[in-house]
Amino acid sequence: MATKIRLQRHGRKRYAFYPIVVADSRAPRDGRFIERIGSYNPNTNPATISLDFDRALYWVETGAQPTDTVRSILSKEGVMLMKHLRGGVKKGAFTEEEAKRRFDAWKADRTKTAEADKAKNEAKAAADAKARFEAEAEKNRLKGEAVAKKKAEKLAAEEAAAKAALEAENAEAPAEEAAE
Repeated sequence: MATKIRLQRHGRKRYAFYPIVVADSRAPRDGRFIERIGSYNPNTNPATISLDFDRALYWVETGAQPTDTVRSILSKEGVMLMKHLRGGVKKGAFTEEEAKRRFDAWKADRTKTAEADKAKNEAKAAADAKARFEAEAEKNRLKGEAVAKKKAEKLAAEEAAAKAALEAENAEAPAEEAAE
């Protein structure tokens, strides 16, 4: 029986998540499977991958063929590297301890790179938020200045109208006194 490691589509429209399963190659995409070995959720940033490493390695070593997408997921998680290292141990190229050391070094480097990328993304998000805040503060300041200017103009117009009315009254009062 030819087995495949592939993704099953679950979820709603435009929000899919994918269990990673081992299935007979003749079975339908979302149909019967032999074993579920993980899941992949591309809706998060970065994409969330949970994988049973030992079972995935077992199935890859027993000849299950991963699809292209699953192959890249397995490579990112280190399953394909461990298969390669175990092949080197079987051939006698190096020892089991050397294979373990190489895998641990790769895993540490991958973790370091992932943390650096995460820190960079967080810094970028913080800088974007700060820039948006500063733009909003500047916009509010300009709007406040415009409102203050408009109020000052209105107050000056009211004062000028009151002064003109007072002058008109004062001008009328001497004219009335002269008429009497």
